Amino acid sequence: MYNDAVSTTDSSARLRQDLKELLVERLRLHGVTPDAIGDEDPLVRGPLGLDSIDILELALAVEEVYGFKIADEQLGQEAFRTIAALAEFVRKSPCASGNPDTQDA
Repeated sequence: MYNDAVSTTDSSARLRQDLKELLVERLRLHGVTPDAIGDEDPLVRGPLGLDSIDILELALAVEEVYGFKIADEQLGQEAFRTIAALAEFVRKSPCASGNPDTQDA
């Protein structure tokens, strides 16, 4: 059981890192490294200075990479609060592809 908890923690950390890398790459955030983005930093109006257009671009990238559509606007707003919230949303999405946590279910 301990190994499962470690595995889940490791895969969650890897997912958060992957999302940070996707964010930096797709939004072309010059001078920002994935490691400089905190898991709980607000994505909108936070240290990154993202706006609604940036979040839309990030949503499209997440949909493309993970293979699911974010259909509900309110759910999307909640999911894109922070990297941690986005990772949890992706992890729990039953139709996400390329996600080790969803493929085991």
